[in-house]
Amino acid sequence: MGFVGGHGGIRLTGREDLKPINTTVTLKRFAHYFRPYWMLVILTVILIVVNTYVQVVVPDLAGQVVDCFLTPSTTAAMALLGGGGDTAQANCWYGQPAPGTPQEEIIAALGGLILLIVGLYLIAAVTGGLMFFLMRLAGWRAIKQMRIDVFAHVHKLSLGYFDRNEAGDVMSRITSDSDAIEQAFGFGLVQVASGLLLIVWVIWVMLGLSAPYALLSLIVIPVMILATRWFSGQARKAFRRARAEMGSVNADLQEGISAVREVQAFSREDENIEQFRISNAANRDANVLAVTYTSALQPVLEALGYVSMAIVVGVGGVAILGGGTLFGSTISLGLVVTFLAYTQRLNQPVAMISSMWTNIQNAIAGGERIFNLLDEQPDIVDRPDARTLPRVQGRVEFVDVYSEYLPGEPVLQGVSLVAEPGQTIAIVGPTGAGKTTIASLIPRFYDVTSGAVLIDGIDVREVTQDSLRLQIGVVLQDTFLFSMSVMDNIRYGRPEATDEEVIAAAKLSHAHDFIERLPNGYQTVLGERGAGLSQGQRQLISIARAALSDPRILILDEATSSVDTRTERLIQKALAQLLEGRTSFVIAHRLSTIRNADQVLVVEGGRIVERGTHASLLEAKGAYYNLYMSQFRRQVEVLDEPAEGGNGRTAAVVRPAPAVAD
Repeated sequence: MGFVGGHGGIRLTGREDLKPINTTVTLKRFAHYFRPYWMLVILTVILIVVNTYVQVVVPDLAGQVVDCFLTPSTTAAMALLGGGGDTAQANCWYGQPAPGTPQEEIIAALGGLILLIVGLYLIAAVTGGLMFFLMRLAGWRAIKQMRIDVFAHVHKLSLGYFDRNEAGDVMSRITSDSDAIEQAFGFGLVQVASGLLLIVWVIWVMLGLSAPYALLSLIVIPVMILATRWFSGQARKAFRRARAEMGSVNADLQEGISAVREVQAFSREDENIEQFRISNAANRDANVLAVTYTSALQPVLEALGYVSMAIVVGVGGVAILGGGTLFGSTISLGLVVTFLAYTQRLNQPVAMISSMWTNIQNAIAGGERIFNLLDEQPDIVDRPDARTLPRVQGRVEFVDVYSEYLPGEPVLQGVSLVAEPGQTIAIVGPTGAGKTTIASLIPRFYDVTSGAVLIDGIDVREVTQDSLRLQIGVVLQDTFLFSMSVMDNIRYGRPEATDEEVIAAAKLSHAHDFIERLPNGYQTVLGERGAGLSQGQRQLISIARAALSDPRILILDEATSSVDTRTERLIQKALAQLLEGRTSFVIAHRLSTIRNADQVLVVEGGRIVERGTHASLLEAKGAYYNLYMSQFRRQVEVLDEPAEGGNGRTAAVVRPAPAVAD
C-alpha cells in the first residue's frame, strides 16, 4: 500500500505493482486450490491446444486455396524452377487438380476446402469461448475457497496481530489481491498460455515452410515487444498515480459528507468545494495521461504490424518476380498469403503477452501476500491437552503477572489481585497505565509473559478459548453493532436464544422502550456500526447483548461520558442490574461506579499502587486522592435561570464533572 499526505491526514492509496519473491512456491500453492477442479483445467488445456491448432492450420489452408486451385500451373512451374519438384502438389490437402479435370470437380474440391476453413473458424470460436469460461469457472471456485480460508484464518488470529497490522491492509489481501489473482488466473493466464503456444507453433510452422522468409517476416517482433513494454510501463506509472489521486478524491468526499454539519457551522462550503475540485482535477489529469499511453500503444503496434506485413509482401513479391526463390527456398503466391495471415496472427499475442505479463506478476505477488497471511500463526492458541472450562463461580486471581506487547517493553509488572465471586472491581489510573491490559488478560486476548491468571483456581491457559470466553461478557466504550436487525444484534452472543429471552434482556438493559419505537421494532435493520442510533442507544443494546449471554464474569469499559444525563441514568441502572451477582471488572470513568465498587485498583506504570474502597483510599490521601481531585472532582455549572418573580437571581446546580477517557 502507498501513502499520500494532504487534506485529511495520511491516507492509504491503491496497491502498486508488486514483484513476486518466490514464484515456484507460490504457483505450487495456487495449484493446491485448483486441484479440486483439475478436470476443468485439463479441459481448458485441451481446448487451448485445439484452438491454437485451428489458428495455425487456417492460414496454411488459405495458401492452399491460392496455390492448389487459383494458380496451380504457376505454382507448379515455380516449384520446378526452384528445384522443389512436386512440393506444391504435396502441400495440397485435396490434391492439386490435374490438367483436364472437369470444372465441376475443381469447384467442388475448392468448395470443400472453403467449407473446411469456415468449419475451423467456428471451432475456433467455440473452443475460444469455452476455454475462457472453464478457466474462469475454475478460477472463481478456487478464489472463493481462498477467500473463505483467509477470512476464517483472520478470525483465528490473536488481537496482537491486529495491533501490529492495519485492518485496511488485511482487507486488501481478501479483496484487491484476490481480485488480481482471479483476473490473472481466470483470464490472463489463458491468454498468455494460448498466446505463447500460438507464437511457438506459428514460428515453427513458418520456419518449416521457409526459414529465410520466416526470419525476415519476424524481424519486427522484437521492436513490438520493446514498444509494448515501454508504453505499458509508462501507463502503469500513470495509473498508480491515478489510483492515489482517486484515494484523495474518495477521502475528501467521505470527509466532506461526514463533516457536513461542521462545514456548514463554520461556513466552509466554498473551501471544501475548492479542495474537492483540486483533488478531482488531479485525478482527471492522471487518468488522461494513463489513457494517452494506453491509447498510443495500439496504433504503434498496428503500425509495426503493417511494417511486418509490408516486409512479407515486399520480400515475397520480389522473390516471385525474381523466379520464385529466396535464398534457395521456393516462394509461391499462396505462401505469401499464408505468411501474411501468420504475421497477423503473431501481432496480437505478442502485444497481449507483453501487457498481461505484469498482471500475472502482480497476481503472483498478491498470492504471496495472501499466503503470508495464511502462514501467520496466532499468538494465542489452545494447548493440545486444553480442557473445557466448567461453569465457574467467578473467582479471578492475578498471580504476580507480567505482560508485554513488544519484547523488552513491559506493560504490567508484578500485578497481583483477587476478585471474589460477585465482587465489582473498579480499575482507575492515567492513560497508558495498563488498565485495559489487565482486563484483556482475563478472556485471554493476550497471554501473560510470566505469572498466571486464574479463574476458580484454573489457569486460563489450560482451558479452551471458546469455553473461557463464553463465560465472560464484554461491554466496551466503543460499541460495535452489526448491519443486521436489532433482534439479531442482541442475540449475537447466544444465537439459540428465543425472541422472548431477547426481549427480556432488552427490558433489563432499559432498551425495550426505544426499540419498540423503531420503524420495525426488533426487526429494524441497523446501518453500519449502528448508524441511526444514538451512542446511548447503542450502549444499551450492547448491555442487552451481554445480559442475554448470562456471563459469570463481566468486563466493562463504562461509556457514559458522552451521553445526556437521562441516558446516563438509564445506562447506570442497566449496569447495576447487569453487575448483580457477577464478578465484574470496570475500567471506571464515573465516580458513581467507583463509589459502589468492592475494590478500587489504582494502576500507574503497569503496577497496582493502591487498592481499597473509595472511602478508604480518599482517607489515605495517596495516588487515588490525587487522581480523584484531578479527574473526579465536582464541577459547578452556573445556570442563568431567573428565579420565581423575575428577580434575575442565579441558581447554582452542582453536577459531576465529565469523565476523562481511559
